[in-house]
Amino acid sequence: MEGGYMRAAGILSFLFLLLTAGSWAKEPPVSDDTEACLECHSTIYPGIHEDWRKSRMARVSPAMAMKKPPVERRVSFDGIPDSLSNVVVGCAECHTLNSKQHPDSFNHNGYPVHVVVSPEDCATCHPVERKEYDQNLMAHAHGNLKRNTVYQALADSVNDDPSFYEGSVSYSPPTETTEAESCLFCHGTEVKKTGTVNRETDFGQMSFPILTGWPNQGVGRINPDGSKGACTACHPRHQFDVGMARKPYTCAECHKGPDVPAYPVYSVSKHGNIFSSLGNASSWNFEAVPWTVGRDFTAPTCAACHVSLLISQDGESVAKRTHRMNDRIYKRLFGLIYAHPHPVSPDTTVIRNKAGLPLPTELTGETVSGYLIDAEEQQSRKERMQQVCLACHSNTWVQGHFDRLENTVQTTNTMTLTATRILLSAWDAGIARGLAQKDSIFNEAIEKMWVEQWLFYANSTRLASAMAGADYGVFENGRWYLSKNIREMLDWVHLYQRK
Repeated sequence: MEGGYMRAAGILSFLFLLLTAGSWAKEPPVSDDTEACLECHSTIYPGIHEDWRKSRMARVSPAMAMKKPPVERRVSFDGIPDSLSNVVVGCAECHTLNSKQHPDSFNHNGYPVHVVVSPEDCATCHPVERKEYDQNLMAHAHGNLKRNTVYQALADSVNDDPSFYEGSVSYSPPTETTEAESCLFCHGTEVKKTGTVNRETDFGQMSFPILTGWPNQGVGRINPDGSKGACTACHPRHQFDVGMARKPYTCAECHKGPDVPAYPVYSVSKHGNIFSSLGNASSWNFEAVPWTVGRDFTAPTCAACHVSLLISQDGESVAKRTHRMNDRIYKRLFGLIYAHPHPVSPDTTVIRNKAGLPLPTELTGETVSGYLIDAEEQQSRKERMQQVCLACHSNTWVQGHFDRLENTVQTTNTMTLTATRILLSAWDAGIARGLAQKDSIFNEAIEKMWVEQWLFYANSTRLASAMAGADYGVFENGRWYLSKNIREMLDWVHLYQRK
């Protein structure tokens, strides 16, 4: 008996040692450089420190991440420097990487630290995701706004500083700060180092860079190293949590409306109702990679439709992961000025219509086809999106849904064309100043009504149709306002014609 007990105890001790060794093996070390950062910053910025401690990056080294089966990997590199491979991704691994490419780098206690971690830095471990994102309209959002004369004029009409004097209003250009708090909050600022400043700290006097356009996490931010975008727009610092990126609240930061009301539309849709009712931590798994339809979640979020790697419960592929958000979008519903096939290039400033304007359509609705994806590519993207729908719905249901969307695109484009023709008649009659007079097309009352027709009302109606949030597309900035706005524009023209 005693011998049997000793053998059993020995086996248990051996198993304990194995388990203990295994658990230690799963905890990769923190690099000496990151430990040096943590010595001070865990006290100065405890929120940042604890946020990072909760992250996957603080627990998993790149080498460990690559041992996962391909379908479960969250990294995409083929090779990585030995110095980074077997340590966790910490402060130094992000904020001292590629320092020579960062004009915002500065000497900080002997380390070349840069403030702005860019997609080029993230590409060390995530090169495929970085390449896909760079082909995405979001990555070019800053330039597509600032270098497009039409869009910039629209932004100026929102942000210009008005002054009233002797019966008239004059406008001053907006400040950089105003622009950063307005359109560029989401489109992204251009972050530049303009100098350095000395500050007294708890550790003595230190030198820090002076950055313009900072802070900003806009999707098209121009970084000091010249790269475009901010991964933190969807994966907030310093947890970079995939679960947060998969929840609609993250997308809601920029897609709330009334120009892009995707989140409020989703909220009142059947999918949004299911998410609000059932999508809690105990029943849905927002962290799983890949994401299994029906097991990990039971109704799509923004990420499920546009980004995430989805599989069925038997392991069959439903949709490939992509960071080029338009891979499953065949039409651009955010009408500029009409809904149209998606642009070929993410840099939309290259587009020119027959009138010479940087727009994907003519003012009268005809598409500038040479700059837009062709019918074959539209069908391919449409089928990718439909594959997501078909994971839960029948062919009949999905086809009926997309038929309704096509009808909505057609009717909203027609109602926008009607509003445009009313505006053109005002320009022709000389009761408003437009392109022929080389004037802004966004500064007069009838022009602002015209903008609301496509930027608010048509967009809302289309998104409500695309996302099954129909009531939002009727009376909440939807079809009612499309009709009402046409009447008000016509009344405005008749009023001024009688004067």
